[in-house]
Amino acid sequence: MSEVRVGLLGAGNIGTVHLQSTRGIDGARVVAAADVVAANRTRAENQGVPRTYEDYTDLLAEEDVDAAIVALPPFLHAEAAVAAAEAGCHVFVEKPFARTVEEGRRMLDAAEENDVSVGVDHTIRYQPEVRKLKQLYDEGRIGDVPLASIARINNGPFSAPPAREPVSGWMLDPDATGGGALMDLGVHLFDVLEHFFGELTVEYAHVDSSMDLPYEDSALVVVSTEAGTQATVSAGFFQWETPPEITGYFRLEGVADTLRSEDYLPKQFTAYAAKSALENVSKRARGQEPAYFKPTYYYQAHYHALKDFLDAVGAGEEPPVNGAAGLRMVEHVQTAYEMAEGTAAARDAGADVEVTDD
Repeated sequence: MSEVRVGLLGAGNIGTVHLQSTRGIDGARVVAAADVVAANRTRAENQGVPRTYEDYTDLLAEEDVDAAIVALPPFLHAEAAVAAAEAGCHVFVEKPFARTVEEGRRMLDAAEENDVSVGVDHTIRYQPEVRKLKQLYDEGRIGDVPLASIARINNGPFSAPPAREPVSGWMLDPDATGGGALMDLGVHLFDVLEHFFGELTVEYAHVDSSMDLPYEDSALVVVSTEAGTQATVSAGFFQWETPPEITGYFRLEGVADTLRSEDYLPKQFTAYAAKSALENVSKRARGQEPAYFKPTYYYQAHYHALKDFLDAVGAGEEPPVNGAAGLRMVEHVQTAYEMAEGTAAARDAGADVEVTDD
């Protein structure tokens, strides 16, 4: 495949990130985009997309595309991924891969039946500080890791004050999202742990909502791993953040030392962005490839995740973060939900027991 022709299904905020990422990937080009929102289509056109559609099924029917990026809300992932696969497209799906295990299996079945590959946008493993920890861990710098902890907390569906736009209705509908903080953020965290330590087993889970949302805004999960590491996973929708500053960490407690993701973050993002931009100017002047999205720091992760996928399908290889991995993360979330529900039921049953003296 000399050039990967890409169709963008969903040109909202994250779809625009993928569009911009694709422009920096050699051998790939977005040839069409689809979105029901006219302003999103206009934005895609202004960023160089030749043709736009209101309905992604029209795009798939009329365009000759090799790969489709599904950047739609979670309740549309399965429908769009299956349609893309049936159109003969490789599919790159935003997280969470699916709302349920059943949806995820349907997506993988469609891909297998149509001999196409599926990738998932699990970006935290691609963040520069996490990649650095992976390098050090793989080099054996801290030896065996009995304990690890990973967290991601943000403001969920809400804009940081002052709110600039209302919350989309689907974002507050658990049927549309598949869940709350654990589904939205937990799939990323489980993916990182599996990337480092192999197969995961959920051992304990607790979820709660302090803001009267229709789903959980905090979650704590304990997992065991194939490598023998015990890890805690924390996710929440209760803290404002203003990127590039985010709330999250990954900590490895090794027998020889401790690795902390915070130790490998820029000390000052503005200075980091300025320095990185100047480095890119210098590289271009010398005819070298710039470090795409390095000045924006976290957008590097989306760029590398998509590049890995497009490079793989262009070479006829399996993507490194494939649909099977995406489905496993959804399975872990579903197991955690079931375990948390059982824990809550057991706790409530215990509270109903009246203890009396004989």
